[in-house]
Amino acid sequence: MRTRMLVLSALSGAALLASTLPAAAAGREDGPVTAAELLAEVKNCTRVSQGKYRTDRTTAATVPVCGTGEAVFWEADMDIDCDGRVTTVCNTGTDPSFQPRTAFQGSDGKPLDSARVPFVVVPGAGPLWNFATSGIKGGGAAAVVHDGKVRYAVVGDTGPSGIIGEGSYALAQALGIDPDPRTGGTASGVTYILFKDSKVSPIESPAAAVSAGEALAREFVGGT
Repeated sequence: MRTRMLVLSALSGAALLASTLPAAAAGREDGPVTAAELLAEVKNCTRVSQGKYRTDRTTAATVPVCGTGEAVFWEADMDIDCDGRVTTVCNTGTDPSFQPRTAFQGSDGKPLDSARVPFVVVPGAGPLWNFATSGIKGGGAAAVVHDGKVRYAVVGDTGPSGIIGEGSYALAQALGIDPDPRTGGTASGVTYILFKDSKVSPIESPAAAVSAGEALAREFVGGT
């Protein structure tokens, strides 16, 4: 398959500011892709998973992974992933389940910083679904929708093979969701859209995720 490599080199000053603003503010005529536009594209599900996922260990399996030619998507809750680099908000004291690693590493070969990098957690490969067979890879671009907001992220970590619905501390914070790994998250209403055969570089750059994600989202909803 063709890999859509959207590489953002180091930016500074006005260039960095433009890359992190909504598209309209950065001078694009077509404007930012809205939550409504993205949700309209994912209202029908062609299931790519072999079954349905649980959102937590004690809940019923109700969430399928769905797919189109350009993306895979699901609607679920959001639990908080605080794994990766040790920070003041993500450590063994703030998160009893803290692990000092992420499945995918930054360009420096070190774990991602979940407090700074907005990332999506995909279920580990298992009998329900293997994300790699759907063209999803570490560092791939994602759009996440919640409560009318659209935020762009990368695929940054993997979770249990039978559970779905998790994002990094930074992603939750960007969406207005309580990012506390103990008490935060939200029980429903989060739509995750992962773009196939995409790659954000460097993976740890929020600005690069915005740049790549906006372009792919516009393509996804039928824009130019």
